[in-house]
Amino acid sequence: MTISVTPMEPAELGRIRILPDAGLGALRTERGNLPLDRLDVQARISGLVARTTVTTEFVNAYDTSLEATYVFPLPDRAAVTGMTMTADGRTVEAELQERGAARQTYDQAIEAGKRASIAEEERPDVFTMRVGNIQPGERVTVELTLVGPLPWEDDAATFRFPLVVAPRYVPGRPLPGEPVGDGQLRDTDAVPDASRISPPVLLPGFPNPLRLSIGVDIDTAGLPLGEVRSSLYTVTTTGGRVEIAEGERADRDFVLRLPYEGNGSGAVFVPDETGGTYQLVVTPPVVADGPARPKDVVLLLDRSGSMGGWKMVAARRAAARVVDTLTAGDRFAVLTFDHQVSHPDDLGTGLSDATDRHRFRAVEHLARADARGGTELLTPLRDGLALLSDVKERDRVLVLVTDGQVGNEDQIIAEVTKLVGTTRIHTVGIDRAVNAGFLGRLAAIGAGRCELVESEDRLDEAMEQIHRRIGAPLVTGITVTGVEQDRPQSIFPGVPLVLFGRYQGDAPATVTVTGTTRDDQPFTVDVPVDQRDEPAVTAQWARTCLRDLEDRYAAGDQTLEEQIVAISLRYGVLCRFTAFVAVDTEIVAETGKPRRVTQPVESPSGWQRYESVDASFIVAGAAPPVPPSFSGAPAAPPAPSFAPVRAQAAPAGAPGAPGGPAPFAAVPSAMMRAARTPASGRMAKLAAAPTSTGLTLDELTAIVKLEATRLDEARDRSALERRDLLADLATRLTALLENMTGPELEPLRDLTRRLSTIDDLAGAWADAYETLTAFSSGSGSGSGSGSGSDGSSRKPFWKR
Repeated sequence: MTISVTPMEPAELGRIRILPDAGLGALRTERGNLPLDRLDVQARISGLVARTTVTTEFVNAYDTSLEATYVFPLPDRAAVTGMTMTADGRTVEAELQERGAARQTYDQAIEAGKRASIAEEERPDVFTMRVGNIQPGERVTVELTLVGPLPWEDDAATFRFPLVVAPRYVPGRPLPGEPVGDGQLRDTDAVPDASRISPPVLLPGFPNPLRLSIGVDIDTAGLPLGEVRSSLYTVTTTGGRVEIAEGERADRDFVLRLPYEGNGSGAVFVPDETGGTYQLVVTPPVVADGPARPKDVVLLLDRSGSMGGWKMVAARRAAARVVDTLTAGDRFAVLTFDHQVSHPDDLGTGLSDATDRHRFRAVEHLARADARGGTELLTPLRDGLALLSDVKERDRVLVLVTDGQVGNEDQIIAEVTKLVGTTRIHTVGIDRAVNAGFLGRLAAIGAGRCELVESEDRLDEAMEQIHRRIGAPLVTGITVTGVEQDRPQSIFPGVPLVLFGRYQGDAPATVTVTGTTRDDQPFTVDVPVDQRDEPAVTAQWARTCLRDLEDRYAAGDQTLEEQIVAISLRYGVLCRFTAFVAVDTEIVAETGKPRRVTQPVESPSGWQRYESVDASFIVAGAAPPVPPSFSGAPAAPPAPSFAPVRAQAAPAGAPGAPGGPAPFAAVPSAMMRAARTPASGRMAKLAAAPTSTGLTLDELTAIVKLEATRLDEARDRSALERRDLLADLATRLTALLENMTGPELEPLRDLTRRLSTIDDLAGAWADAYETLTAFSSGSGSGSGSGSGSDGSSRKPFWKR
């Protein structure tokens, strides 16, 4: 049995009771507690390494066995190296298994009535945890241990711990069959596991659903440390410990910046039975400023709905700063995009000389960019790389400014890998819950840098760093003697080069790093080797190696799966093809399926509120065959807000498709229930708002078919709810039919007239259902959605 935990309606919010024994931060309602009661993050920083323990505590407030699902983020560079499950005084150590085998182990344990838990990786920074057979009134604690490097740039290290998975735009056509996860979005051919990365989202104003605690102990490992800064959370410091204040919400990244002095260069070699792993840090050389090399720059600015509010302001400023730094010898192009791509007036679609006039036109275009539409990222990336594909004897640079909130990361990685060539890709992530994993992957493929901006206070500092790194790197073609190395690397201003790898035989006394400076001079440095037993280095190398192999797998090399699994299991580091599973030997429940609940997550901080979504782009309860957007139509500043929605197909010329009108957005059912309350009266206004749909008959037929399904599913609701649903249906149909003509539409027009006055509710309900069903079956519309299978008998890893 599957239960979707959704935000409560206003009438239900009035019945909330906070009980003394519910625990700090726990919310007790008529429905019971949400399953996740506590989230605790404890990190120990030693120099440039962070060892972190993440504790999740689940409680069962139901009167039957519970299975809780939690979709959560972790740092994308961190290696998950262990998991334990504790319940009723019993602690079980998890085992790392191939993903399909781990799922089978977990399912068999649940069917046998045993407690069990499983942790799986969906993206480099998105994970799913399931805990099953939690008994009534029982608490189960699951601990994850991880280790990861601290990025060090411009004399400061950064500890970033994400706390919420933000809603992501999911393009593509819906796949047939059951979804592979319990999330809110439908699986599509572009994102076949969308239902595994889309947890339900709490409506703004929902009481704090869990107790959040974060503590960080800092050991500088001999490096002088300046004032530690936290940009998003209120913190208290005692000695070398930093903690967040009580009552904080898990709705944004936790970011600490540690200003270290000293260069931190060095090499750590960790021997094992076949050689060993190493970590090499090389600081940037000090070079005299010389004339800048001419470059061609393509700037991509994301103006999709999820960029609304402060993010759009920051993104425009960051993009304008990039344009302002160009010199007369450079050429450039600016593309702003959502589900469509736009160019500055008078500049055309190609590269333009960076004259004062052209740069002014570009900045003028950027200043008019408002958040709207869906994040169709692949098209502008293709266009931008195509503009740079024929450039010779000049630096080729592509800069992407976005929050990265897309679900089709693998599809984008696969395409970009084939097109990137020698173009350098820099990504600028702007969000308080940024998709750092994807933006880091994209920058790595393009041998560029990823800069993250989590607040307006951080913007000026980040823009200065972007300006310094957008040009040519200080050193290119970095190679290291005596060790294995995947590909040559580069060193950027202010950014030490950090390499992880393997070596064979005995560890050397020194390693020699060679490369070429930007004035074509040789660069050579000898780095002394420190040989010691340091498991963190081995784990971080394994995580780096696995992420690189996973990206190559996503780019099309599917022969790598066995190698990925072998490395993951050998070094005990979680990846997308393996999973940690813990099973208690004690039988605590009767055989059968427990009640299933998916933990809702916070609405990300800084995102615009649901209530302000542009009305003219919402069809309540319907799911037209068009891609979703996080926002509505273009609106006057401030920019419109997002509404996480279910993905739909995008036929050519359809709303939201290239060349088609702006998209509709199917709004989550919980939002629509709140909007339909008589007290607000907002739903009628939303549905009656004028639209310019330009729908074809087939597209209208698909919508009508879904409306009929919606009525069928709601036939057992209360009379009041059904009367409201029919009123909503009439206003939606009126809006859809406004710009359509033809005699075949008369049955629907007659229905809207009949529904304007409802005397006999049962008769009106039957009449509406019969009319909708007859219209959808009579017009005929084929879905034609394929499975997208490559013919392999082996299931994709997210289905195993």
